Amino acid sequence: MCTGASTSWYYSWNAWATRWPTGLALTPEGRKAVFVGDLVDRGPGVTKVLKLVMSMVEDGAALCVAGNHESKLVRKLKGRNVQVSHGLAESLEQLENESPSFREGAARFLDGLISHYVLDDGELVVAHAGMKVEYQGRASARVRDFCLYGETTGETDEWGLPVRGNWAADYRGRAMVVYGHTPVAEPAWLNRTINIDTGCVFGGNLTALRYPEQELVSVPAGRVYYEPVKPLSEPDHAEGTPASAEDRGANLLDIDDVIGKRIVATRLRGNITVREENAAAALEVMSRFALDPRWLVYLPPTISPGDTSRLPDLLEHPAEVFTYYRNNGVSRVVCEEKHMGSRAIVVVGQDAEVIERRFGITGEGIGTCYTRTGRRFFEDRNLESQLLERVRSALTAAGLWEELSTDWAVLDCELMPWSVKAQELLRAQYAAVGAAARASLASAKSLLKQTANRGVGVGAALPGIEERLHLAELYSDAYARYCWPVTSLADIQLAPFHLLASEGHAHTDKDHLWHMNVAARLSQADPALFKETQHHVVDLTASDETDATHWWEELTGKGGEGMVVKPLDFIATGQRGLVQPAMKCRGAEYLRIIYGPEYSMPDNIGRLRNRGVSAKRSLAVREFALGVEGLHRFVEGEPLYRVHECTFAVLALESEPVDPRVMREGVRTAGATTISRIKHSAPGRNPPRRS
Repeated sequence: MCTGASTSWYYSWNAWATRWPTGLALTPEGRKAVFVGDLVDRGPGVTKVLKLVMSMVEDGAALCVAGNHESKLVRKLKGRNVQVSHGLAESLEQLENESPSFREGAARFLDGLISHYVLDDGELVVAHAGMKVEYQGRASARVRDFCLYGETTGETDEWGLPVRGNWAADYRGRAMVVYGHTPVAEPAWLNRTINIDTGCVFGGNLTALRYPEQELVSVPAGRVYYEPVKPLSEPDHAEGTPASAEDRGANLLDIDDVIGKRIVATRLRGNITVREENAAAALEVMSRFALDPRWLVYLPPTISPGDTSRLPDLLEHPAEVFTYYRNNGVSRVVCEEKHMGSRAIVVVGQDAEVIERRFGITGEGIGTCYTRTGRRFFEDRNLESQLLERVRSALTAAGLWEELSTDWAVLDCELMPWSVKAQELLRAQYAAVGAAARASLASAKSLLKQTANRGVGVGAALPGIEERLHLAELYSDAYARYCWPVTSLADIQLAPFHLLASEGHAHTDKDHLWHMNVAARLSQADPALFKETQHHVVDLTASDETDATHWWEELTGKGGEGMVVKPLDFIATGQRGLVQPAMKCRGAEYLRIIYGPEYSMPDNIGRLRNRGVSAKRSLAVREFALGVEGLHRFVEGEPLYRVHECTFAVLALESEPVDPRVMREGVRTAGATTISRIKHSAPGRNPPRRS
């Protein structure tokens, strides 16, 4: 519990504390009070406040940070030449009436107060006047000055007081910052910061924030103890929005949030850096091709393969994947059939009003379906609407709306066939390569046969061409099995493997069997649309790998892509931190699509055995952490830019770097109109409904 402070609040605190049977110096329900400073000056109960707070801190019932008034009083008590104003005279007078031992103890206590606290593993920061991201957890004269006095412009207002800089309008940190210093009539959230100094000494209120509930509790001052020079400011904005049009609000995306080098704080992997050259490339894609950013609550991570197989004719085999997880302390894994389609994120609500309330989007129906790069999946909006209606109906039939107490959901899926989204890629790349290889090699084979029939020796050339032609035919067969004509929704299959989020919950706390069960229920509700994902659970402590390996061999032997192996827990950690969230193990024939028709020839596969996977694994973990972070921020009702920061970072990490100088000037003047200063109804304006 964090509470604002001024000396007059002793009486308000006393009235408040009488509600608690534990007594004055104990906080309720085992909580700890955190005082935000300014315990002294201006009120009639300076020494009473000091005795109370010193006692609570000594008993372990409270923490306290230094305020600017304590700092000034300490300097005076040390004999420094300070101006006796703003209530300092009252503090000195009251201290004179106390014993020398109390004065000495109070001076030591106040002099020992630190500038700020970082609590709850970095989730909460408490400072007197506020705290920028870059100062959190640091100790220096500059940091302490900011904590005591905040940010000023160097100007004075009409009352002769310093004009405050609005650091909170630009705050982008993960931690919630609770502060005071500048009294306000009512506390209001802005970018995960809140000022709870509600001017008790000026006849306002004593306010506390209950953490982590984020509940505000206030009691009125007994009277006006000190007439304010300046009237308390009246915020004219809703919770989570700025106090003026010039301030940064929760309903605004700003290009400065995404250009340049960015550092995104995540709960799973700490700070993740996005390089400027990657951000520039992602900005181009996001600005030109992506959906309305309000839809993009999640982008999925890349998936790393296992180490190269030791078997002579294979690049990938389950044994290496199982070994990786076993070595990282994972005892059970889930092997899921890998569908050859396109990754699709499906957002669906029970009706359009839900989408407007929760996502702030109007006129776009009950949801959307988008790709792993944030682009609309279907150009045919009618086909998309039909798909969303079926998904909504399946969620209804499966009883998931009621079970999860939600009216919206986000699903992570594979949408088939591959050709429905990759048609141009197939036509321009895969089909073109296959057709050219078959035609040229067939012609070469024919010419070599004619040459041989004339009695001219062709040596090993003919068998070599015949082998290469066979490999080209296998290549064409490999991609062709994942393609079929799509003329209606009846030709589409959807294989969900994660129910990512619903109202009030990011389902990263559920294991993968729970997610597979949800997918199975959707398949039972609508088997024509939903394809159930086959899966096996493997106990790595019991060497229970044979059945899963045989299953993989059967899948790939029939031309299937392979499988994805995941820890049973959605989020798994080992001695070195976050473990790979998933690893793919693909069959030999499918890998022709990836590495080319002739990858399996001895010389080629020999070179491929030297492929490195460490960079891919690092990328996968970082993108996974960003995706989970974005989901939690959305579910928790954070502002749009906070959610978008995560999805944009995933896209940036996936993007090929470009020289930022090429784009910088154009971006700032004419480009990126989707992102630059576009007003949206943000999730922060529509807080999540509590069940």
